[in-house]
Amino acid sequence: MATAKGVVVVTGANGGLGSAIVEEITSKPKLSVFHGIYTVRDTTAAPTLTYALARGTSSHPHDVLSLDLTKLDNVRQVAEGINRPKIKPQQARVSAGQIPPIRALILNAGFIEFGRQSWTDDGLDLTFAANYLGHWLLTLLLLKSIDKKAGRIIVVGSQSHEWVPNDQRNARSKAFEEMKYKTFVNDEAGFDAIVKGTWSSAEEDPSFRSGFRRYGAAKLFLIMMVHELQRRMDQEATLKNICILGVDPGAMITGIQRLAPWVIRVLLFKVIYPIIVYINPNGPIRPPRRSASDVLEAAFGSGSGLLPKGMYFDGTRPMETSTESRDARKRNLVWKETAKYAHLKAGDTILGIDST
Repeated sequence: MATAKGVVVVTGANGGLGSAIVEEITSKPKLSVFHGIYTVRDTTAAPTLTYALARGTSSHPHDVLSLDLTKLDNVRQVAEGINRPKIKPQQARVSAGQIPPIRALILNAGFIEFGRQSWTDDGLDLTFAANYLGHWLLTLLLLKSIDKKAGRIIVVGSQSHEWVPNDQRNARSKAFEEMKYKTFVNDEAGFDAIVKGTWSSAEEDPSFRSGFRRYGAAKLFLIMMVHELQRRMDQEATLKNICILGVDPGAMITGIQRLAPWVIRVLLFKVIYPIIVYINPNGPIRPPRRSASDVLEAAFGSGSGLLPKGMYFDGTRPMETSTESRDARKRNLVWKETAKYAHLKAGDTILGIDST
């Protein structure tokens, strides 16, 4: 039996925030005793994660797994590898007792195309699949392995999930000025348009705003999951002690801007933002390590059972999510449509998928 205190799973561990989260885990004695499962798209090309691991303690037990959130078959394979023992001893997971249950599942991986647009092999908008659908399926599959007494699921959110005037941080982008973009989804047809990428498509709007809106819609659905999954888990005796929380990490200098126009990618994020951070490290532009600490505070802080479930934070400050994310009818609609696109079947998850 492994001596690790528990397991922490981090998706997108090779990104700016993801690697900062890993470095925080490996460098703090109270966190490095957890067994890390760090997922990246390509395990042979994860230099940022490798650097983060090298800076921490060498005694930190961990695995690095390849996960493509846009491929649902791969999501299922990775979840199965964590949930059940495999033939190779080093791949055995929770049900074999070789590592303990998952103490924290951190849904960090993010992707934004700005003015470009791509689709998955199944014809789904890549932004929708990478940010939301893959994470939704992974979470429901891994409920089998989450610590039923003190497990936490942490969703990395974004200001983009809410249009202005409710969140003035989005005013500068002018992405939500048109009336048709002031509501993300009203019915099944509206949800399908986002899934298929016909809503705010790059063809319709070739500027960076089209991708920013699609990213915002995917983040909205993740934040809806915070509220809806918590409600559903609270109804089941075996899952009611699991806590799901959302954290807005704020504006950061990370690789997520790699597909942005030059003005955003270089001038804003490589020139202006670093100056702002240098002058005011505690200001609105946040170093990834600061945001990583906020995410880990949500995952491990305040003691088991003391943090109210289903909450959302801007850093460490409690924040109300968008009106749309709190709409029970819309949340139920998004949940049920998501289950269809994820091809979720009875037996895939220990959550009652047909509950309302």
